[in-house]
Amino acid sequence: MGMCLPCFGGAADDVVVTPDPEMRRQQLAEAAEKRQKETAYRGVKNPEAVERKRKKQEAMEKETMSTSVSGGGGLKWQVG
Repeated sequence: MGMCLPCFGGAADDVVVTPDPEMRRQQLAEAAEKRQKETAYRGVKNPEAVERKRKKQEAMEKETMSTSVSGGGGLKWQVG
């Protein structure tokens, strides 16, 4: 009958200590952030280059919007 159960003396070594809730929350947040980053760049060989290109494109769009608002070099229609 003693063959069915392991020795209770070594059971304390097998116990897994769970981290406190704050540490667990931090680990889960880091894991979620890592998953999001991996799925965002899935299939991209060089994610840093993609990020630089996106930022450059945003800067160009922002610059275009600021110049078009001032109306400095826009075309004017004349009828007559």
